[in-house]
Amino acid sequence: MMTTIQRYFDLPEVHAGEDARFVIVPVPFEATTSYGEGTARGPAAILTASRYVELYDEELKAEPFTAGIATAQTLDVTGTPEDVMARIEERVGGIAAAGHVPIVLGGEHSITPPAVRGVASAVGDITVVQFDAHADLRDEYEGTKLSHASAMARVRERFPAVQIGIRSLSKPEAEWIERDKLPVFFGHQIARDAGWMERALAAIETPNVYLTIDIDALDPSLVPQTGTPEPGGLSWYDVTKFIKMLAQRKRVVGLDLVELAPQEGHHAADFIAAKLVYKCIGFIASAQ
Repeated sequence: MMTTIQRYFDLPEVHAGEDARFVIVPVPFEATTSYGEGTARGPAAILTASRYVELYDEELKAEPFTAGIATAQTLDVTGTPEDVMARIEERVGGIAAAGHVPIVLGGEHSITPPAVRGVASAVGDITVVQFDAHADLRDEYEGTKLSHASAMARVRERFPAVQIGIRSLSKPEAEWIERDKLPVFFGHQIARDAGWMERALAAIETPNVYLTIDIDALDPSLVPQTGTPEPGGLSWYDVTKFIKMLAQRKRVVGLDLVELAPQEGHHAADFIAAKLVYKCIGFIASAQ
């Protein structure tokens, strides 16, 4: 039985057994944040906020938690970044191999590549769908290839990816996107193109999808509590509509939500993150 001091939604233990469809994995890792800090507190804030999210989803007309949600023990994030990445890959891979959908709560975005590798080791070919304000395609940043700013560069070394909501990147990243015609959907394009969702879905190369959500993909008017907020972000319904379509057309085999930097006295962002995770659970459970 998986136990932890604080459980997602504070659900009864009956949902924390081996038959749970979804397993929450808190990973409070923060080592390479480059502006605002605090992502290490993100998982605990999401777990706390989840207790106040209604279990009934009015859009789905269902209670998604009945699919079963377990919360694993918080991952040990001590040691070198390499040590932590190895633990993430092993933990997430084991959860996926056991037939669950792992949901990783970060922490900074550098946790995504090992989580993707772990899921892929269990399910095979996979495409990563990224919601983010930043391209995260730098080969290295501030002296490390394991930076949050290099997360998608590490992902793309092994897996195809579709990137959505991007509105901040370096010139070398832009040149890579242009040179290789990477499927990147920029924020300014989304704002004026009603057909972007269909094109993004068409760009996904495999039936299996890993979804990574950097909370800064949302507009900072909704979520200012993140390390590097960028104006011009996506709306709540931009994100949830696409995820619903994604779950209906593809098999979402794992996901993460990262880069929440909680601020004392300001709980809206924590609640939005917790509810967004629950919306993902609902869409996946109802479609697959």
